[in-house]
Amino acid sequence: MRLLPLITFAVLPAIAAAEDVTLFAAASMKTALDPIAAQFQAATGHQVAISYAGSNTLAQQIMNGAPADIFISASPQWMDEVEKAGQIAPGTRTDLLGNRLVLVAHDAAAARVELGPETDLTAMLDGGKLAMALVDSVPAGQYGKAALTSLGLWDVVAPHVAQADNVRAALALVSSGEAPLGIVYATDAAADPTVHVIGSFPETSHDPIVYPAARLAHGTDPADAAFLAALDAPAADELFRAQGFVVLD
Repeated sequence: MRLLPLITFAVLPAIAAAEDVTLFAAASMKTALDPIAAQFQAATGHQVAISYAGSNTLAQQIMNGAPADIFISASPQWMDEVEKAGQIAPGTRTDLLGNRLVLVAHDAAAARVELGPETDLTAMLDGGKLAMALVDSVPAGQYGKAALTSLGLWDVVAPHVAQADNVRAALALVSSGEAPLGIVYATDAAADPTVHVIGSFPETSHDPIVYPAARLAHGTDPADAAFLAALDAPAADELFRAQGFVVLD
């Protein structure tokens, strides 16, 4: 695993009183966001509390009144739902990051494959399960199902899929060896040395993987705006790139 650079958030405005920032973020962002939040806290004195889960779960909690200040979703769909519910502060939504979808294996000796219509995933599973996030609601699972469907593989492999609450839970199934293969984001694979990328899904096989971020209607403190700005600052960009995210302009 690559070591994250130690960077100061020199661009942040000084705010006299310490405040709390509550962030709801897609589970796939944990490895990158934890150090960004820690460095923000050290530079400003503000406290950042982060709840990680599937974007669908977080969006539903926000729409049900959870007091979050900032939301980062792993797909535009769930941010759209939160926006339709009137929970986004106007003019604060931005497309923050991109990602890639990969096939990972628990076995370090597993051969790399070119993922396409001829790929025999059932044979590769050898009686085991294909770990995926929930395919009808969690972005990583939705992207994965779309990719498999596009390649003509979904109907064959669907009976062998083990669905998990979020992408990090799917990663854990492969990491522990409970599932021989899994579909996760490239950044998740990079965060866990016990799994091995054996294939990348064609970008044309699914919608672009985009992480929108926004300040929520509840996030009225200056620290909330400062942290959202910090996520789009050069220091954060470097940390995101170190974890394999694509920084969007």
